[in-house]
Amino acid sequence: MKKILIILVILIAAGIAAFFIFRPAKQVVDKETQLEKRDLRVEFRETGQVTPRNRLEIKPPFAGRIEEVLVQEGDPIKKGEVIIWMSSSERAAMIDAARAIGDEEYQRWQTIYKPTPIVAPMNGFLILRQNEPGQTVTPTDAPLVMADDLIVEASVDETDLRYIKIGDRLSMYLDAYPDETFTGVVEHIAYESTVVSNVTVYTIKIRPDKKPKAFRSGMTATITVAAESKKDAMTIPSSFITDKNGKKTVVVRKGKNLFETREIKIGMTDGRFTEILSGVGENDTVVILRTAGVAKARSFMSRPQPQKKS
Repeated sequence: MKKILIILVILIAAGIAAFFIFRPAKQVVDKETQLEKRDLRVEFRETGQVTPRNRLEIKPPFAGRIEEVLVQEGDPIKKGEVIIWMSSSERAAMIDAARAIGDEEYQRWQTIYKPTPIVAPMNGFLILRQNEPGQTVTPTDAPLVMADDLIVEASVDETDLRYIKIGDRLSMYLDAYPDETFTGVVEHIAYESTVVSNVTVYTIKIRPDKKPKAFRSGMTATITVAAESKKDAMTIPSSFITDKNGKKTVVVRKGKNLFETREIKIGMTDGRFTEILSGVGENDTVVILRTAGVAKARSFMSRPQPQKKS
């Protein structure tokens, strides 16, 4: 009789355990949402560089010695302004010989044989000063480098070029100053492509509306391009949408514990939110379900068992 009771207790315990382990999993709502109007904007970023629109190296017409440099880097320069005084090799030799004779002879030859002025060929500013007074240069050397203006150039993948037009206003920031954004206007798109790392790209030129104080030639800039945008789109969070066999579906609440899966048609998305074109109405509640039964079964199985008394 005692053995029969023990067997019955074991069977009852096994039945209870089986009930908790194998009972159908219960679906409960984890998250829910409804359609909400939202402005969507899809952007991509390109890396660019600050560069002169026109970069001009100032080279002397003859070999000789620089006597005086009249400008510093960053100085504005007007076309025709004298920026360097320079002696030809012959004048430099004669002036040095006169200086060796005495100050009076030196001053006399300074008056008779004057240095040659090198003038700025355009309006702009100095971006590079490579030589100093006393140094000898040749016609292949460029003691000074000028620029007419600083712009931003970027290489854009050919697949993204359709989103950019001349006259578009883009947002940018310098990588050295990521918190200071500024805008610029696309003023040119190259007509010929180049290939970079097996990718076909086109160069675009952007004129800043207002240059940051730190603007320097050679700086790296990050450019933001709006690929697509839409105002007042009816959206839900993208995490509520499931892709099944190429079809987009959501789970919609039909009652207290009733749900149905619906196929939907979507529009644009910014990654976080997706536009719903059809399949869900403004009064529908879209949900994400989770299985509650598994968690309860694990809870039961993991419950500490009473210890037998010895």
